[in-house]
Amino acid sequence: MNILTQDIKYLQGVGPQRATLLANELGITTVGDLLSYYPYKHIDRSRIYKINEIDGNMPHVQVCGQIFSFESVGEGRSKRLIAHFVDGTGSIDLVWFQGIKYALKNYDCRKSYIVFGKPSVFNGKIQIAHPEIENAPEQLKAQARTTGSLFEEQPINHNLKDSELDIQPTVFKGLCPSYNTSEKMKKSGLTSSSMAKLTANMFKLLKQHPLPETLPPYIIAQHHLMSFNEAVRNIHYPSSPEALRHAQLRLKFEELFYIQLNILRYVKDRQLRYRGIVFNTIGDNFNSFFYNHLPFELTNAQKRVIKEIRTDMKSGRQMNRLLQGDVGSGKTLVALMVALIAIDNGHQACIMAPTEILAEQHLNTLRQFLGNLPVRVELLTGTVKGKKRAAVLEGLVTGDIHILVGTHAVIEDNVLFNKLGLVVIDEQHRFGVAQRAKLWMKNSVPPHVLVMTATPIPRTLAMTLYGDLDVSIIDELPPGRKPIRTVHMFDAHRPRIYELMNRELSLGRQIYIVYPLIKETEKMDMKDLEAGFEEISKTFPNHKVGKVHGKMKPADKDFEMQRFANHETHILVSTTVIEVGVNVPNASVMIIENAERFGLSQLHQLRGRVGRGAEQSYCVLVTKYEIGDTTRKRVQVMVDTTDGFEIAEQDLKLRGPGDLEGTQQSGMAFDLKIANLARDGQILTIARDAAQSVISSDPEERNPQNDILWRRLRELRKSNINWGAIS
Repeated sequence: MNILTQDIKYLQGVGPQRATLLANELGITTVGDLLSYYPYKHIDRSRIYKINEIDGNMPHVQVCGQIFSFESVGEGRSKRLIAHFVDGTGSIDLVWFQGIKYALKNYDCRKSYIVFGKPSVFNGKIQIAHPEIENAPEQLKAQARTTGSLFEEQPINHNLKDSELDIQPTVFKGLCPSYNTSEKMKKSGLTSSSMAKLTANMFKLLKQHPLPETLPPYIIAQHHLMSFNEAVRNIHYPSSPEALRHAQLRLKFEELFYIQLNILRYVKDRQLRYRGIVFNTIGDNFNSFFYNHLPFELTNAQKRVIKEIRTDMKSGRQMNRLLQGDVGSGKTLVALMVALIAIDNGHQACIMAPTEILAEQHLNTLRQFLGNLPVRVELLTGTVKGKKRAAVLEGLVTGDIHILVGTHAVIEDNVLFNKLGLVVIDEQHRFGVAQRAKLWMKNSVPPHVLVMTATPIPRTLAMTLYGDLDVSIIDELPPGRKPIRTVHMFDAHRPRIYELMNRELSLGRQIYIVYPLIKETEKMDMKDLEAGFEEISKTFPNHKVGKVHGKMKPADKDFEMQRFANHETHILVSTTVIEVGVNVPNASVMIIENAERFGLSQLHQLRGRVGRGAEQSYCVLVTKYEIGDTTRKRVQVMVDTTDGFEIAEQDLKLRGPGDLEGTQQSGMAFDLKIANLARDGQILTIARDAAQSVISSDPEERNPQNDILWRRLRELRKSNINWGAIS
C-alpha cells in the first residue's frame, strides 16, 4: 500500500471529526495531501530568552520558567486569566481571553514550562496573549535552576491533553513551521501549532516508509537538487536555514517543471496531430490594402508581429499565437492584415469578441480600414435575427462573406463556413476552453488561431497560463499618440477636478467618470453612479450627461454609448462596463472615483479609454485620504508609468496570480502549492528549459530514464489539480 494515499483520519491525532474538518477547509484527505500542505513561514525557536532580555517590540520569543500564580480579572465577556510567569531574571504575564478552564486544568504552579509567543506591553507590563506552552525537557529544567528559579522542581506532568497528542515537543529543533488555518479550524482547536503536531506525527509514520523519488537522477544531478525525501522533511522541519532554501528550490522546481512538461507535451501532441493550412500567397487584397488603404505607417512592433504570424501561417503547422498589445497599440489592424492573407489564399476569417459592443466596434473599424476593397465583412451576434441572420449564414456557406465578426454566437452549431482558415479571439480569457475549441471544428483542417489581449500579461504568467502558445508583443503605440497624464487626487480636491473638466469641455472634448457602485449601500462608504449623475448634471448644466451601467438593457446601454460616441453627450457617467469596447478619440479625461477599489489591471484598462486621439489626455484617480500602504503603492504605479507590462508585473507582485483578472477562467493553479509566479520567474525559466529538453530528446517517451517522469505526470493529471485547463 502507498502510505501517501492512506486516509488522513487514521493518522495519530486526527480521527473522523478532524478528518472532516481538514477535508472541508483545506482539501486534505490523505497523508500525501498533508505532506504537500507546506508551511507559509518558519519561526526560529532555537534560542531561549531570559525574561529581562525581552521587550514589547520583539517578534516571537521563547522563555523557560515557572508559573508563580494565577489571577482572574474582569467579569463576563471581559473576563481574562493572567498567569504570572517567572524565570529568576524577571516576570511576564501570560494572558488568556478564551480557553481559561483548559489553562487552569492543565498548567500548574511550580512546574517548569517552555512558553512561546509574541510579547506586547499592556499597562507597562510585558505580556504574551494565548501562549504556546509545553513541558520543559530535562536540559532546560537544569537551565531554569541555574537562573535562580524561585521554586523547587516538582515532578513533570507528562499527560498534558493538548489536542490529545503525546508527541515530543518540537520547540528545540530550531526553525519551526507555521501553517495557514481557517477561522473554523481555529475555533475547533486545530491551530497552526496543532497542524505542526500532525505533521510531526506524519514524519514518525514515514520513517518506516521511505518516499519514492519523483525526478530522474540525471535532472537532480544537472540542477544540483536535493532529493525529494530530504526536501519534504526540510520544508516542514528544516535542519538549518540553508537546508530550508535547498528544500524550497527543489519543490518549486518540481512543481513548475511538471506544469511545463504537461504544457509542452500537449503542444507536441497537437503539432503531430494537426497539420496547418499552408498560406503561401501574399495576394491582391493584402497588397492593395498595404499600399493604398493603410491608415498610418505600421510601427516596427506591428511589422515584427506580422512577420512572426506570416512565418507560422506558411510553416505547415497550425498556428497558435498570443498577441499582446496595450490599449490602442494597433492589434485590430494586425488582425485585419493577417485575415487578408487568409482571404488571398482562398479561406475565410472569423473574429470573436466577448461583447456585442466590442464586436460592433471591430466591424466598423474593419469596414473603415477596408474602404472600397472587395472584401465582405459581416456581423453575427445574438441580436442579429430573422432575414438578416439567414443571409449571413448563407453567405458563410457560399464563401461570399470573407470575414465574420461576432460574439459567442459564431460558435453555434448552425454557423457553417465554406473554408475557415483563421480564427482571431479577442480578450480570450473571457471565453472558456470548450467555447474556443468549437471554432476548431468549423473546418476539416483546424484553422490558424490568433489570440489577442489588451491586458498585458507578466512573462512568468504568460509562460504558465499560455505556455502552449507562441507569444508576440506589440510594445509601441502608433505615431502621434501622447502619453496620458495621470494624477492622484483626494475627495477634498473636487474643485480642482471640476476646473480640469471645465477646461476640457470648453475645448470641445468629452469626459468619462467611472464609479464602483450603481447605487449607494449602507455597508460601503463609496461614491455611487446614481448620486454622481445627479451631482454632475447640476454642476455642469450646460452640458449633456449620459449614464451607463451593467443593469441596463443591452439596447439602452448601446444607445447611450452610441450617443457618447456621436458627441451627443459630453460626459458619460459609468461603471466599469466601458472598460472594453468604447472607442471615442475625442474623449480626453478619465475620472475614476474610489480608485482604491480597483486593481491595477482594471485601472489601466479604464485609463486606456482616453488618449486615443492626438490631443493630450488625462486620468484622475480619486481616493479617500485614508488608504493603506498597498493601495497607495498601487495608485503610485499608475501615476508613474503608462507601460502596461510594467503595471502587470507590479500587479502580480502586489496581488499574486490568483487575483489577476482573467486568470481564474484559465483554470491555472492557483493550485500552486509552493511556487510563486511573482517571485520565482528564474526557477520557472530553468524548469521550462528542462522540460523542453526532455520533450526534444525523448519525443516518443521511450527513454527508460524518463519513465519516472511520465509516470509522475500521469499521477498528477489524475489528481485534483486542474491540469486539463492549464493546457
